[in-house]
Amino acid sequence: MRKWIAGFLAVLVLIGSGADVRAVGSTEYVAAGMRAAVAGEYLSAHQAERIQEEAAVPDGLSQLQTPHACVLEVSTGKVLYEKDADVKVHPASVTKVMTVLLIFEALEQGKLALTDEVVTSAHAKSMGGSQVFLEEGEVQTVETMLKCIIIASGNDAAVAMAEKLGGTEEAFVGKMNEEAGRLGMANTHFVDCCGLTDSTDHYTTARDVALMSRELLQRFPQVTEYSTVWMEDITHVTARGSSTFTLTNTNKLLRAYNGCDGLKTGSTSMAKYCLSATAKRDGIRLVAAVMTSPDSKVRFREAGQLLDYGFSKCSMYYDENMEKLAPIEVKGSLEKEVPVKYQNEFSYLSTEGEDFSAIEKSIQWNEEIAAPLSAGDEVGAYVYTLNGKEIGRVPIVMEQDVKKAGYPDYLQELWSGWML
Repeated sequence: MRKWIAGFLAVLVLIGSGADVRAVGSTEYVAAGMRAAVAGEYLSAHQAERIQEEAAVPDGLSQLQTPHACVLEVSTGKVLYEKDADVKVHPASVTKVMTVLLIFEALEQGKLALTDEVVTSAHAKSMGGSQVFLEEGEVQTVETMLKCIIIASGNDAAVAMAEKLGGTEEAFVGKMNEEAGRLGMANTHFVDCCGLTDSTDHYTTARDVALMSRELLQRFPQVTEYSTVWMEDITHVTARGSSTFTLTNTNKLLRAYNGCDGLKTGSTSMAKYCLSATAKRDGIRLVAAVMTSPDSKVRFREAGQLLDYGFSKCSMYYDENMEKLAPIEVKGSLEKEVPVKYQNEFSYLSTEGEDFSAIEKSIQWNEEIAAPLSAGDEVGAYVYTLNGKEIGRVPIVMEQDVKKAGYPDYLQELWSGWML
């Protein structure tokens, strides 16, 4: 009798945990638990854990052949689904997401211009795998090299750019690892800039790929101007003359999935088939990272399924009617009214189907707002609540510096008033 109760209680715990027992693939395990209960058998901890894990798999994703995946919403970074997303795997050419990120950072910082010239070294020319067949000594612009990397996954172009920015590929890879650390990519280490290496010290995870892809898309959305190009010609000019080479996009999802506009494919015998896919619909941008897929068709098909799932779970609230802010008084300042502003706009991602009409907003000011203050100092917040729970806030900041008034300032103010 005790065994029957134990088995039955294991099933009740599973159901009470909130697991969706209707999920595809979970039924057989729940049934196994019921059979164990009827037979008076105990469920092992491993069996019970497996039942709960399988029951939690969303409808439509239980049959994924891709062993490692992660889907997140870009504006918030919220992970919507993951499958063994922290297992270290080889990323192949998905590595180039980080390479491209550092190139755009250099452009932003003024260290590079799109029109700058890049000379191909013997080392860059020697790269195998995906390449655009640059010759030693060949000169191309930074923008052309970006196209070669993003559209055609050119290993030779990636190495040429790494040498342009870092002096050597090794030095540039050091910067890649520094950036990975800054982004919190705890399970990532790069050995080269293009993913061609077979070194086991070159690894990342589905979650980390999603993180660096999110960073690239958030900070440099112009990357999609390149990642959406299907075909484009470049011109090789070498000592042997001039020739045309056609770049062809390696991301077949661009033409197969509504809203897809990037981002990067990868495949080697070690990494199998990888993809960082991004798509945007109704103002919502998602990234789906699939790693170690068994073949190319599975990679693209299941990336689409993951994006479908993500969009089905998402609805986004944007506040387009934030309350107008009036100037405020600042204690200890001669300024009668000082302008303030919102630091940023507000958006809220829901995956629970909440009623956005129930969102309430209020302004909360700091207890004391006193000079001196600098432009950008926070003096309050615009707070958003839904069903009694805070869902976010937007800082209210000073628009300008405010000096603290001294004794001479007050005397000057009195004198000016008396003269009037």
